[in-house]
Amino acid sequence: MARTLVTGGAGFVGSHLCDRLLAEGHEVICLDNLLTGTLDNIEHLFGHERFRFARHDVTNYIWVPGPLDYVVHLASPASPRDYLEHPIHTLKVGALGTHNALGLAKAKGAVFLLASTSEVYGDPQIHPQPESYCGNVDPIGLRGVYDEAKRFAEAMTMAYHRSHGVRTRIARIFNTYGPRMRLEDGRALPQFFVQALRGEPVTVYGDGSQTRSFTYVDDLIEGLWRLLHAEYAEPVNLGNPEEVSILQLAREIIALCGSRSEITFAPLPAGDPKVRRPEIARAERLLGWRPQVARRQGLERTLPYFRSRLARQAAGSARPAQRGVRAAEDGAR
Repeated sequence: MARTLVTGGAGFVGSHLCDRLLAEGHEVICLDNLLTGTLDNIEHLFGHERFRFARHDVTNYIWVPGPLDYVVHLASPASPRDYLEHPIHTLKVGALGTHNALGLAKAKGAVFLLASTSEVYGDPQIHPQPESYCGNVDPIGLRGVYDEAKRFAEAMTMAYHRSHGVRTRIARIFNTYGPRMRLEDGRALPQFFVQALRGEPVTVYGDGSQTRSFTYVDDLIEGLWRLLHAEYAEPVNLGNPEEVSILQLAREIIALCGSRSEITFAPLPAGDPKVRRPEIARAERLLGWRPQVARRQGLERTLPYFRSRLARQAAGSARPAQRGVRAAEDGAR
């Protein structure tokens, strides 16, 4: 039985990865300080005999008794709203958190997977973005706290691979969506769903011509699973090469929700990238991976989740899950 540690495991992507690892027969230890993650995402796992949860900040020393086969480092604020609110912690997670997680992987002889981001490319001057592109990033801009945290994390990961022989993997994750996203996430897709379902004006920043590529979470998890088992240390883009403008996405979500919301425009945030689309030839060649869920299909799968969450919120029952937390924490010690 493989034993895997997932940092940030109560987050959107992390919780889905915990599900997949358990389905594949792993024992899973989930670490999260719940700054942006929520116990709602993993409450269904608290009774699972192979799942343990520990509330822990990865910027502090990490130690897990017993053997580990894999360490997956997902912990980090990931939306502009979060990392602009927590800039120093975002930098610390990318630096100290990555160092601590790598140190644990080295001590245990475990495979280490870093969840990096397409934001390492900044506002790209090459389109689409291949892994060989070094990026166009402003290190002192508002978004630099996240971009540079991830760029440092990649450098640290490669240093551990080259200097200590740690078996490392780096996933550059592009925009991902699906159930378990936070209502207050602040990113375009959840904001559009929430505003459209409430019948509020849907806010598009700039003129909406900026583009993004959206990957349904099931496709991303499949890519992470395959990368985890690949013998390849350098970065691999995991994203959907189908590009869409933000204005078009807003229109699609309004129509899907059957909403009468109108689109309003607001100033474009500083440093917002104009384009974003992955070159995925490396993932196709090394992993045999390509997204399978079309955007329309993925949006249809996501809609019921946002409807349900908003209904719970309206009923006053939206709260962090608490049941079984102490037992889960104790079991991870």
